[in-house]
This record gives sequence, structure tokens and C-alpha cells, in this order.
Amino acid sequence: MSCENRKKVITLQPVMKYGFDNDKYLKIQSEHIKERIAHFGNKLYLELGGKLFDDHHASRVLPGFQPDSKLRMLHQLVDHAEIVIVISARDIEKNKIRNDLGITYDMDVLRLRTEFQNRGFLVGSVVITHYNGQSSADAFRLRLERLGIRTYYHYTIEGYPNNVALIDSDEGFGKNDYIETTRPLVIVTAPGPGSGKMAVCLSQLYNEHKRGIEAGYAKFETFPVWNLPLKHPVNIAYEAATADLNDINMIDPFHLEAYGKTAINYNRDIEIFPVLNALFEGIYGHNPYKSPTDMGVNMVGFCINDDKVCCEASKNEIILRYFTALNRLAQGDTNDAEVNKIALLFNQAKIDVSYRRPVVAARERAEKSGVPCSAIELADGTIITAETSSLLGPSAALILNAVKHLAGIDHAVKLIPQQLIEPIQHTKTSYLNSLNPRLHTDEVLVALSVLSPHDENCRRALEKLPELKGCQVHSTVMLGEVDHKIFKKLGVGLSCDPARKIKPIKKIN
Repeated sequence: MSCENRKKVITLQPVMKYGFDNDKYLKIQSEHIKERIAHFGNKLYLELGGKLFDDHHASRVLPGFQPDSKLRMLHQLVDHAEIVIVISARDIEKNKIRNDLGITYDMDVLRLRTEFQNRGFLVGSVVITHYNGQSSADAFRLRLERLGIRTYYHYTIEGYPNNVALIDSDEGFGKNDYIETTRPLVIVTAPGPGSGKMAVCLSQLYNEHKRGIEAGYAKFETFPVWNLPLKHPVNIAYEAATADLNDINMIDPFHLEAYGKTAINYNRDIEIFPVLNALFEGIYGHNPYKSPTDMGVNMVGFCINDDKVCCEASKNEIILRYFTALNRLAQGDTNDAEVNKIALLFNQAKIDVSYRRPVVAARERAEKSGVPCSAIELADGTIITAETSSLLGPSAALILNAVKHLAGIDHAVKLIPQQLIEPIQHTKTSYLNSLNPRLHTDEVLVALSVLSPHDENCRRALEKLPELKGCQVHSTVMLGEVDHKIFKKLGVGLSCDPARKIKPIKKIN
């Protein structure tokens, strides 16, 4: 096949490098949360930052962290917990997209509810925050209520979070709907950051107190990692991941003053701490927390067992986020500010895009060939490249090249004969009206699957697909949705230059 890479076959079996002890994390994290629940007695609002059962950012920057680790740990408390899902009316109004899944935040609320319920959790209600009469929020609430989902409004408070006197009053938190809960542990989560989870927890503390109920609060958020340095790549990668929110990692001044020790937090938690302090003093007469860092129950930093591996993974993540922002900018989905912020983070991490080795390899091959190309870095450090042709797009060709290499199949072997590809192309162009006859990644994998019962090489190649998990890919053009989804399912980190897709070629007669 003309697009396949000419490399000497190396039979090394790649082994993914891990830098995080997930078993240790499950043990000490669950113990720490149980201690916090016991400290507050019968009612604890636990703000859950990040993703509960699909935390792919954490699994990328902390190789060895399992995406569902937090869920597995919290499942030990499933009979005592209920979940409240929070979504901002602002995100509903602007149809904000969850980039890793490609769905809007309002759709993700329904997905989250189903996922939690399927895992045995009680989902008590949905809270729409930052509400200010938005018609899109009203329509979403009506949709939820028709599905039998209890829905509450929490309003925009003028001067939040600095106007403590207004916030801690009946015209502030007291104006919000009171969320009815029935279990001692209330897990407050959301489709993404900036949804208003902490404000929901604080509002409930105020309104529980008005009803004679003492409740506690804790924060379960993975990033930034409080006991890693401010400029550690893991923490910088968090800033890159939230560049659209303009989150800024900071040294916690309250923690430094109280204990004389440096701890890392971020601007929104530090800004809100005086509010929490005033609330606790109003409810209990004192604040059990001396700093925003004290509020957290994050044990991640104690479970890193290979800092070098995590630093390397985090630097790759920063660059991946940069390319993602560039692609969104090219599509009109963001502005220069997000891209420029991540570019500034390169200086803090002491990297540029060339640190991501597939970027260099793909661009070099594209410069020589004059056509779109792609490259993958395998777990053992081997770089495989591929280019587009009349038969295959660069990502489809790359997968073939990579699995052939891993299976030790000679380059000269054609896994998918041209006479099989051409009928597929004819169907795409003549019957499905596609302007691009090249096979996508999913079509190549289906073809391999069809051939595998009768072709030993195809079977061996397919069996190597799991070894692509954790590998890094770069394409010199923006790929289509299908290719993005395939790489995501394979667990591959994908970045693309913000160049438009390959131009269509003439239909096959």
C-alpha cells in the first residue's frame, strides 16, 4: 500500500509507563473521605471537582490513574450517598460543549444521571445555577421536570464572591431554592468546571442552618495537586485544561499564614474562602478550616511513584490542549485568549510543540511528501508515520502501519488488498454521495475484521490494537469526527494542526 511506512521491523513489545499507584490512591483517598464524613456527623456536602467515572484528563497526566477511580472509591458509600448534578444557565444558553465527548452540557446532565443510576447511585435532583431568567434554562427545566427530575434554581448574586454581607443573607443564598436531600452524604457534581458546585454547597449550608440542621462541607477535587510545586507540569496541565475559564494556580495565602507551609490552590477557591469563613462562623461560631486547602480531601500527590513519567505525560497534555484550542479557534468556537494563555504556559513548562515527538515526525513527512501526514509514538518510543493517498486518509494509514509494526508484519505485506478497498470507495461515492472516497479509521478496522477469520496477519494486527492505548498521535490536518472517536476509543492522545481537512478527489467511476 503506497501510504505505508517503510521501517525496519522491531519486535520489542511496548509496555506503557506508569507513574501513579492507583491501588494506593483508592485506599488512602477513601479513608480520608470517611474521616471527613465522621468529623461532620450526619450531613456532609462533598463538592466533586473533575469527572467522577470518566476522568480522562487525570488518567493522561497521571499514567496509571484509572478514569473511574473516584467512582470505585465512592461506591463503598453508595447506600449513604445521593448525587446532585449542577449546570450553569450560562452554559445552557451558549450550548457549551464537553470537548472530550462532543456533547452539550445539558445533554451531559442527562447522560450523567443515567450513568450514576446504572451504577446504583441515587440522583436526587438537578440545580440550574447562575439563573437570571434565561429562557433556555426555563426550557431545560421544563424538559427535566417532564422526565420526573426534581429541578431547582440558584440565582446570580450581585458582587459574588466578594459581597459577603449580601451573599450570607436572605437576599443572597437565602433567595436560592432549597434542595431537598435525604441522605447523609450529598455528592455535588457537574458536567464541567465553572458550573457553580461550591456555591450550591455553601447555599445549602446556609439554608440547612435556617432549618436547624448542621451540615458540613468538603471539596474532592484532583487538580491542582496541593502538595506539588506551583510550576510542576501536572499543575500547569490543569491550567491548560481550564484555559477557557482562565483559572490560575496560586500559592494558598491562607494556608501559608496559618501553617507556614506552601500549598497550591487556584484563584476561585481562594477568592471564595472569605465567604466560606463567614458562613461557618455564622453557623458554628467558628470555621473548622484555616485555608481553602484544608477544605480538600485530595490524596493524589501522595500516590505519584514516578515523577518523571507524570511530568512527561503532563507536558504532552499541555501541548495537546494547545492544539485543541487552535482547532476550536479555526472553527470559530473560541477566541485568541484561550490559545494565548496556553502558549504562555509553554514558557512555564519550558517546552514548545516540538516536545511532542509525533508533531515533529508528522510535519517532517508532510514537508517531504507534500500531502497530509500523521505520526504516532508507541509505548517503547518508536515513531511510526503515514501519509494520505487515493486509498486511505493519514489516520487510517497510520493505524495500519502501527499495528503491522507491533505484530512484526513485514512492510511489504498488504493487509487490505486494493481490490477490496476500491468497492468500498465506490459505495461511498456512488451510493452514499461522499465527496471523499478515502477510507476512514473505522472503515479500515471493519475491513480488517472481515478479513481476519481467513487471514492470519489481519488477525494478528487487530490483536495489537490494545497496545495503542496511551500512545500519542499528531495529524497535519484536522480530522473528522469519526477519526476522533476511533482514537478516543483506542485511548490514544490526538492532536491536529489547525489545517482544513484533505480536499476531495474525483469520484471513482
